[in-house]
Amino acid sequence: MKILFMGTPEISAICLRRLIDDGHDIVAVVTREDKVRGRGNVLTPTPTKVLALECGIPVYEPTTLKDEAFAELLSSIDPDLIAVVAYGKILPSSVLNYPKYGCINLHVSLLPKYRGAAPMQRAIMNGESETGVTVMYMNEGLDTGDIISKEVFPIGPLDDFEAIHDRSADIGGALLSRTVIDIGNGTAMRTPQADTEATYAAKIEKADCKIDFTLPAKRLDCIIRGVTPIPGAFAYLGGKMLKIYKATPVERNGEPGEVLEANGIGTGYIIVACGEGALRIEGVIPEGKGRMSAGDFVRGRKIAKGDVLS
Repeated sequence: MKILFMGTPEISAICLRRLIDDGHDIVAVVTREDKVRGRGNVLTPTPTKVLALECGIPVYEPTTLKDEAFAELLSSIDPDLIAVVAYGKILPSSVLNYPKYGCINLHVSLLPKYRGAAPMQRAIMNGESETGVTVMYMNEGLDTGDIISKEVFPIGPLDDFEAIHDRSADIGGALLSRTVIDIGNGTAMRTPQADTEATYAAKIEKADCKIDFTLPAKRLDCIIRGVTPIPGAFAYLGGKMLKIYKATPVERNGEPGEVLEANGIGTGYIIVACGEGALRIEGVIPEGKGRMSAGDFVRGRKIAKGDVLS
């Protein structure tokens, strides 16, 4: 089959690499436009574009999929199958209905749970013990198409967004590759989703990342891991933002937000009371600074017992 791949971020590039390595015929790649990034305002291509060009695959960056120009491009590529991984734009019916074998999408959750923009983060934040990846046929709904294949894996007590992202990419790329083979062989199954079991994973907003110390420590642990390393969970100390990227629930009591202990020995730790239990904080990012251990933060006299994180 001639495959048109559509994707943008790192997870897309990892899946594309797997398809290429497994010998699938990727005839073209469609990705988002280059963006200005970093302090130097450098025009930067997407990870998927970088990989495709390295592999000699034609790359296209249409501003819209709905005009005559893209219709002509699609006709010239003439794919048998379109494979989508985190492309970032909704595919119109004219694209969905074009390929002989349809359009398939890798979604990083166990559909129909966690449809939407942030399935990996929301699964961790909600304290799920497992997640997974799903390959589905695409339709005009939001992650509502028939399921072809899925694979489950656990969320460990120390797993953060980065860990689940990387695992989803590796497992998802392999699952996508196997599913493409099944489609080509005519052995792919399709199972309609149970809409009554569907949940929605909304985009992560700044309000989702602000730490409310009146919540139980175990709940805050899930929230912190769900948004680490990006965009990052934060609180305020003395009016300045303090991001927290490594913390563990412990059995201590106090007023929510109160610093119960500030240990500057070695890597150190900071214990902050929560609505139930406390957080043992081991890694922070002070406003305007880089990552540092809790010990360095304490030794710098930036925090002490009795301080309050708001």
